[in-house]
Amino acid sequence: MAINLQKGQRISLDKSMKRALIGLGWDTNKYDGGGAFDLDASVFLIGPTGKMTCDEDFVFYNNLESRNGAVKHMGDNRTGAGDGDDEVILVDFTKIPEEILKLVICVTIHEAEQRRQNFGQVSNAYVRVAKLNDENDTQGEDQLRFDLEEEFYLETGIVVCEIYKHDGEWKFNAVAAGYQGGLQTMLNTYN
Repeated sequence: MAINLQKGQRISLDKSMKRALIGLGWDTNKYDGGGAFDLDASVFLIGPTGKMTCDEDFVFYNNLESRNGAVKHMGDNRTGAGDGDDEVILVDFTKIPEEILKLVICVTIHEAEQRRQNFGQVSNAYVRVAKLNDENDTQGEDQLRFDLEEEFYLETGIVVCEIYKHDGEWKFNAVAAGYQGGLQTMLNTYN
């Protein structure tokens, strides 16, 4: 059974977890103004300086895999239609380069300013972490879930969570911090 977390909570990941599925999901509200929403998940692999160490440490819809294949984005869902995860990221902890200390997982709204969209028009957003048993496991066993219950009326990007290394152990931090400026602002922060 998965543990449900609140904003600001931190928890150690299962020490035996070698591979993880990070599922992100959301719905757009019925009063969204009728324009199409395209939410995008991305991951920044962060080194000891608090920044990426190379361009390959930024995983998103135009770069689906980090160096060493440690982090893989399973593709851009441009509509968010349907139940369950809208976008999925796979993490192989055994392949993460030694200097990487943190994975920052974000969701941004593509072309938010042009479409006059923000996260106040998004509901039921969540992130979940599932332990994958092997390379062929595509579902995994849910370990934790974090529902983003906060309203973000001006923000076009959210740092959903961080998975970070502390004393050689991987931990999860439920962040839910909103940003204006979308993906470019996130990139400026971590580059």
